Amino acid sequence: MSPAFDRRYRLLHGQQQHLLALPNPPEELGNGIYTRYAHPVLTAAHAPLAWRYDLNPATNPFLMERIGVNAVFNAGAIKWQGRYVVVARVEGNDRKSFFAVAESPNGVDNFRFWERPITLPETDEPDTNVYDMRLVAHADGWVYGLFCTERRDPAAPAADQSAALARCGIARTKDLVAWERLPDLTTNSAQQRNVVLHPEFVEGKYAFYTRPQDGFIDAGTGGGIGFGLTETIEQARIGEEVLLDKKQYHTISELKNGLGPAPLKTELGWLHLAHGVRNTAAGLRYVLYLFLTDLHELTRITHKPAGYFLAPEGEERVGDVSNVAFANGWILDDDGRVCIYYASSDTRLHVATSTLAQLLDYVVHTPADGLRSAASVQQINQLIDHNQHLPAPSVADRVARAVEQ
Repeated sequence: MSPAFDRRYRLLHGQQQHLLALPNPPEELGNGIYTRYAHPVLTAAHAPLAWRYDLNPATNPFLMERIGVNAVFNAGAIKWQGRYVVVARVEGNDRKSFFAVAESPNGVDNFRFWERPITLPETDEPDTNVYDMRLVAHADGWVYGLFCTERRDPAAPAADQSAALARCGIARTKDLVAWERLPDLTTNSAQQRNVVLHPEFVEGKYAFYTRPQDGFIDAGTGGGIGFGLTETIEQARIGEEVLLDKKQYHTISELKNGLGPAPLKTELGWLHLAHGVRNTAAGLRYVLYLFLTDLHELTRITHKPAGYFLAPEGEERVGDVSNVAFANGWILDDDGRVCIYYASSDTRLHVATSTLAQLLDYVVHTPADGLRSAASVQQINQLIDHNQHLPAPSVADRVARAVEQ
């Protein structure tokens, strides 16, 4: 081994070990709904050196990177054997995405990838690209991964090399290592993205949250989060999709919306995390929002706060696809803590933590969208009136106590 190779390897290894062990302190204040953290939990630099470098000095004397990793983002999540586990979307320099498992002892830092990425079986019609896996431990005993599988549109002219078909791919596992690939989901919609499996049987059937689309990018007439049932998951087919949350003019979901991870079952209903998309002069803006559906009528929304729950801030707004917050994984702990894994600008993965009590308080007590500017002002005035009726000494005492602390 040459001195130059040895020195470069020691620098690369030391730099990555420092990154993997870096503490991730929480922000001090925040908005009271959730806590953000100082650093992303996964980035391209977290990818193991053995995935990117030929570490043999005889065949790579300059220790060049042979296989580049461009980004690590949009991750499904699950609590697995006492560890916080995510299945991240890893995108290579070649623009192809694949899935890889990373785990942490506490959910907020020290994430490390497993030795190898997931070897995902292909169907008879090979995928060109796969991404954005939603993980769910289903009542049938399997852990399912639902993801977008993309192939070039065979009807597109040769001059158009961007036209694609998006479908929902389905795989299942017992150990997160060996995966069984099932046939893609079939629906009556032209394309499907952001499909999520409900964790329980509904009327003895498998239930899916869908996002019907007319085209690969545009939601078109099918815009909204849908819901449908299928008798079997081995040959999953949904005959009817019911829209439970439609896109809406001049809101965060004006252009399109889609569900994130599988919903959490609570005493007040099913808690959902979704993303909404609107168009701006600077391009598309992706934000996250929450809503609650009835425990038994799964397509009936009972509470939906106005506006976004989480949006990209600061450096999160910059990346390969800027101004994007996207989430397809969260973990509910036994003590009520919720780890929300969100990606920023299609580049890196973050975590925000909250509690189920906080999230339910937010969803139930935050006003719904009045859909008019006048209604927004009315809501603010109502809050001002409410605060003015509080006993003045109690407000002053709270301020004094805060100063003392």
